[in-house]
Amino acid sequence: MISPAPDLQELTRLRALAEHSHAVITQHQDAGGAYPASPTFSAYKGYAWLRDGSFTAEGISRYGDVASAGRFHDWVDGVLRRRRGQVDDLRAALARGEVPSNEAMLPTRFTFDGEDGSDPWWDFQTDGYGMWLWSVVTHAARHGLDLARWREGIDVAVDYLVAFWDRPCYDWWEEHVEHRHVSTLGAIHGGLVAVGTCSSLRSAPWSAAALKVAADIRSLVTAEGIVDGHLVKWLGSSAVDGSLPACIVPFGLVSPDDSLAAMTRAAVAKDLDFDGGVHRFTADVFYGGGQWILLSALLGWNLAAAGDTAGALKHLRWIADQVDEHGDLPEQVPHHLLHPGSRNEWVARWGTVASPLLWSHGMYLILADELGFTIADYLESKDA
Repeated sequence: MISPAPDLQELTRLRALAEHSHAVITQHQDAGGAYPASPTFSAYKGYAWLRDGSFTAEGISRYGDVASAGRFHDWVDGVLRRRRGQVDDLRAALARGEVPSNEAMLPTRFTFDGEDGSDPWWDFQTDGYGMWLWSVVTHAARHGLDLARWREGIDVAVDYLVAFWDRPCYDWWEEHVEHRHVSTLGAIHGGLVAVGTCSSLRSAPWSAAALKVAADIRSLVTAEGIVDGHLVKWLGSSAVDGSLPACIVPFGLVSPDDSLAAMTRAAVAKDLDFDGGVHRFTADVFYGGGQWILLSALLGWNLAAAGDTAGALKHLRWIADQVDEHGDLPEQVPHHLLHPGSRNEWVARWGTVASPLLWSHGMYLILADELGFTIADYLESKDA
């Protein structure tokens, strides 16, 4: 039972934000299919991340816009097909006992035409490749689509992850390249399980290897990624990160009803959730360490999956309260800064916080959909 129960006015507002979120995402989608991280933010303009885009595509897919999500997956597939030679060269180097440099690895973000881009970045991150595999398989299953459309890109992503899944790299926040991050491992696990258990892909030459790596990830995290009964930020750490709930939902490294999941949700909420807005991690100084829209939605999504509808709705309401004068959702908000003295240096460096952030709008669509049966049923009962 939701308490207090949303009234018709609030439900209408929540539904209107979902409609606006869809409009923002599709308005800014590049003609070639890429979802830009943010259309105006100085450091993100002109670039698309597999990480941001995979979650954004999931929100769009849930909203029912099959064509827009499909164009994004077409774009990723095309980008990865053109990286076939690069991945083959990296795997051959590994087979020779060589250790390719971070600079030789696939990037975390691409220009809209699929190139690396000329701006320096913290580029070696593997999470997005697992996220895309999960996202494209989930989209195809939801709408009854043939994965053959994206098969070549899937092959490239799987070959890359099977070869390099256990290599330290930058995390979701493009920090700490020296560590193996649990949220990254969770994303890779989710992607490899998605393709490895998909009936239409079981004949793939990499099928058994994908599932073996997923099992190896589970064993590694169980052995080194748990402290005090909860998942940790990276192997060897004791801290939590706002991205960790993704290891539960959607990536399935931990079952939502497992005690490890409950302890992880509780640890993230205790250290990082303030009144519905979730921080990235306690040492975060980026723009002062504010509360991130997308992480609030991620925790809400996990609460909904665990049966805590009231808790999930609290996060949805908090997110809806963060829209700007245009109705857009930013990357983060400064109401509760962990390190306020650091905010001005980032404003001076890159300008004001990214807004709109398409990933924020995509995550709102996901959480709204998780609670959508409540919204729809309530509206229908009022209209009856």
